[in-house]
Amino acid sequence: MTTDASVDMPVPRVREQGAVERAGLPIAIGAVAGELLSAGLLVWGVMQAVEGSRAAGVAMIIVAALLIAGFTVISVGITVIAPGEARVLQFFGRYVGTVRTSGLRWVNPFTTRAKVSTRIRNHETSVMKVNELDGNPIEIAAVVVWQVQDTARAMFEVDNFVQFVGIQTETAIRHIANSYPYDSHGTDALSLRDNADEITEKLSAEIAARVESAGVRVIESRLTHLAYAPEIAQAMLRRQQAGAVVAARQLVVEGAVGMVELALERLAERDVVDLDEERKAAMVSNLLVVLCGDRDTQPVVNTGSLYQ
Repeated sequence: MTTDASVDMPVPRVREQGAVERAGLPIAIGAVAGELLSAGLLVWGVMQAVEGSRAAGVAMIIVAALLIAGFTVISVGITVIAPGEARVLQFFGRYVGTVRTSGLRWVNPFTTRAKVSTRIRNHETSVMKVNELDGNPIEIAAVVVWQVQDTARAMFEVDNFVQFVGIQTETAIRHIANSYPYDSHGTDALSLRDNADEITEKLSAEIAARVESAGVRVIESRLTHLAYAPEIAQAMLRRQQAGAVVAARQLVVEGAVGMVELALERLAERDVVDLDEERKAAMVSNLLVVLCGDRDTQPVVNTGSLYQ
């Protein structure tokens, strides 16, 4: 049985785009210098209003206050972005871009900036009990390595992209577990235990299809736990042991038959003894008992003739 990794997800309404940004250090230095000059102008205006011309002093105070307010607004746009992080900008509720450049950056001071981590993350699911294709209850868990690729979709297409990845991962694991048997039982069909690489590849494809609308890229996924549920584990263990015993017995019998054929051929070629069909049957029976028995045999020495 094969699974279809395609998932009918809505078409994203927004995609990541670069925001208007500038180097933050020169603007920060300019803002600090402007604040100091404005503060000096404010002090001078106060002195003029007290000691000299009152009108000129008040005008200087108003200008200084406006400059301080302006430089303060400009400084609000300065933001620090660490490596592996991004800032998603909104201007009065409208998405206007994403800043991914690390360091001290300056953006529109009237925008809101939401932090989004673009580092590689791990999500390890808890051990889940599900039914595999044959209906047997199994325990399964997996780990998914993922990373935010589109910050706009991660912020605006889903409520919480971290929780979204977790839920969709568990959904994909349950679907994969329901689609394949735990063991192939000697057939060529894919199974969870015997075809780990193929199963994890299909799991990665399905998870990627499910979280693509949230702007998430799946790097890798691996099964970390796979076992029969406790209530049937002993029965399945006995079944596997019985299968192993049968396979071992089959191999022993095939080898024993080959050795008996070789012994009869060598005896005939070298003319060691002339055996009729009844004696050959007895010899074959004795050799098969010796070669196929699971215990050591006790030899019996025949002191009479071959037919006694």
